[in-house]
Amino acid sequence: MKRIYFTPIVLLFLIVSIQIGAQDKKLVPYSIAFYNLENLYDTINNNWKYDLEFSPRGSKKWDGKKYWSKVNNMAKVISLLAKETCPLGVAAIGVSEIENRSVLEDLVKADDLAGQNLSIVHYDSPDVRGVDVALLYNPLLFTVTSSHPYRLTLPNNPKFRTRDQLLVSGLLDGERFHIIVNHWPSRRNGEKGSRSLRVAAAELCKHITDSIRAADPEAKVVIMGDLNDDPTNVSVRDVLNAKGNRKDVTPEGLFNPMMDFHNKGVGTLGYQGNWNVFDQIIISGNMVGGDRTTFQFWKAEIFNRDFLLEQTGKYKGYPLRTFSGNTFLNGYSDHFPVLIYLVKYSPPTP
Repeated sequence: MKRIYFTPIVLLFLIVSIQIGAQDKKLVPYSIAFYNLENLYDTINNNWKYDLEFSPRGSKKWDGKKYWSKVNNMAKVISLLAKETCPLGVAAIGVSEIENRSVLEDLVKADDLAGQNLSIVHYDSPDVRGVDVALLYNPLLFTVTSSHPYRLTLPNNPKFRTRDQLLVSGLLDGERFHIIVNHWPSRRNGEKGSRSLRVAAAELCKHITDSIRAADPEAKVVIMGDLNDDPTNVSVRDVLNAKGNRKDVTPEGLFNPMMDFHNKGVGTLGYQGNWNVFDQIIISGNMVGGDRTTFQFWKAEIFNRDFLLEQTGKYKGYPLRTFSGNTFLNGYSDHFPVLIYLVKYSPPTP
């Protein structure tokens, strides 16, 4: 009798595909994620405001012990993302609030993540807090073909500085994907007082998306990030024109699966008794159809496991963050990670 052998990766996918549904035994899942790592600074003081705060002599007493605890905590979370469905973990994960490439290199080499052999796409941004966005990806699942940072500038405010928007293009199981990692301007002056900044960020993101689709109408686009706005705010709902109802989405449009969480009052971060869904993953409409010979949207998730939650006190149920003021909590982040799952039929086994 002739024996059939599978590679370990194919075998893992086949095992997991059976879990999706008895009628979809050949569906293979992939996952893409985003995580705001909340102030992942190194300990080196370069003599500016936020670097001083996150240094051994600063207000947070940010020393090597705290830094490596933070790195290992972040690695633990990322290593668990999607693992219940995708044994190899996420194909790609956008991250924000990281100081430089050095902290990312420490992160991907941490014990919990080292086995995933994640690669890094990162560019320095001009942000006043010194934080950037980046993309980590598994080269076994996603092949990067190009990357480019886009700078948000305001003609009427030449001194304005914020995070770049990072475009990473590549192949996910042979299909063309374009991932845009965002961290839009904060609500520091209140939602209304800072709204125009996020509208400008959304306009830049829409321009990037439209340019991609004009050059390659079949390409799949994933917009992710900490948008500092909810799915119903003007920047997301009107400027991006991201729809929360699948029936309203055209192949040329954008679908926002995070709208459902927002409508149910489930958030990615909490503040003063309210939950927001600032962390979002939005996808192009050509992933919302029924033809699963190419990647199609399956489901979204807010990764809010118990160990990421405050267990007691007035902030019970909120994300367990690294600091409360200057008190070190040895937590994770003030944001929960978010994920989407995509599925497609696997090719027939020879």
